[in-house]
Amino acid sequence: MKYMKHWQDPINVLLGAWLAVSPWVLGFQDQMAPTANGVVIGLALIAAALGAIFMPRAWEEWTEGLLGLWMVISPWALGYAGQMDALRNAVVSGVVVMVLALWVLMTDKDYMSWRSSHSAH
Repeated sequence: MKYMKHWQDPINVLLGAWLAVSPWVLGFQDQMAPTANGVVIGLALIAAALGAIFMPRAWEEWTEGLLGLWMVISPWALGYAGQMDALRNAVVSGVVVMVLALWVLMTDKDYMSWRSSHSAH
């Protein structure tokens, strides 16, 4: 069995699955914007996190982080900030995804070269 490089990636797979099914679990499936957003971003997060599990690369963590950022801003960008269940779900899930992705980027020595190459000398 192959060694899993980051424990955060399976959690992001689960968060992606949650985002994809959460409209039905939380009862906002009749709202097109948050439902479509959750399903599309959830599936994209699953794909990125699975990629990070099987072929770890920094770009997959960056992708996960950007998907999390999108989830945080999406209620306002897509106009569903007034739907509290959808808003809370998007923001909390997005923050957790971002934290996990940034955690990997900040702690994996193989991914830290971007920090040293972009710092002031």
